[in-house]
Amino acid sequence: MKLKCIIVDDEPLAIEVIESYLARIEGVEIVATCNNAVMAFEILQKQSIDLMFLDIQMPKLTGIDFLKTLKKAPKVIFTTAYRDYAIESYDLDVVDYLLKPISFDRFLKAIGRVYQREPDYNGFASNGNAIGTETNGHIYLKADKKMVKILLGEILYIESLKDYVRVKTPHKEVISHQKISYLEEKLPEELFLRIHRSFIVSLNKVEAYSASSIEIPGKELPIGRNYKNQVLAVLGRQNNL
Repeated sequence: MKLKCIIVDDEPLAIEVIESYLARIEGVEIVATCNNAVMAFEILQKQSIDLMFLDIQMPKLTGIDFLKTLKKAPKVIFTTAYRDYAIESYDLDVVDYLLKPISFDRFLKAIGRVYQREPDYNGFASNGNAIGTETNGHIYLKADKKMVKILLGEILYIESLKDYVRVKTPHKEVISHQKISYLEEKLPEELFLRIHRSFIVSLNKVEAYSASSIEIPGKELPIGRNYKNQVLAVLGRQNNL
C-alpha cells in the first residue's frame, strides 16, 4: 500500500524540493501539488490522502488556519521558514515541523515518523540508503570478515566496547569494529535513543523505566547522568502519543 501525499506551498521551488525528495523514497505517491489552501481543500474532498506537506506562510489563508478548518485531516508535516509557529503546530498534532531549507536526512526522519504512526503501510526505503525504518529497515555491520544484516525492528540495544559495538537482538549478538556515535547518527531517532555513553536502546523494546534505568526484555540498562533529562523527556513524550 502506497502512502498518498499532496504538497501545499505557494513557492514552486519548495514544491520541487519536496518532489525530488519523495522521488527517492519507495512506497510514496504524490497525488497532487497545490499552490494554495483552496486547491488543497478541493483535493481532500475528492480523494483519500494519507499525508499533506503544508506550508504555513501562504497568502489569504495560512497553513495553520487551513488545518483548523478540516474536520478530518490527513497526517500533516508543516514546512516553513519560520520557527515561531512550532509550538502552535504541535498543539494541532502534526507529525513533524520542517524548517526550510530542508535537508534530505531531516526529511527522511519526518517520513519515518509518519510510518511509525501508520503501521499498516509497508514501510519505506531510501534509494541508496542501507537504513530504513521499522521491521523492513536494516543495517549491515562488518563482523568476522563478512557483512551481517541486522533488522532494525529486532535490535534490543547497542553497547559500546571502546572501538567496537555489541548489537544485541533476541536471536543473535553481533560485535563490530564501529563507534557507537556513528550508529547513533545513522539510526532513526524516532526508533532509537542514546541513554548512556555506552548504550543505545530501541524505544519499541522499552518495558519499564525509572529515573536511573531502563528495562528491556532480559536486561536492565543504566541511564547516564548527562543523558537523564533528554531520556526522560523522550520517554514521557512516547507515553503521550
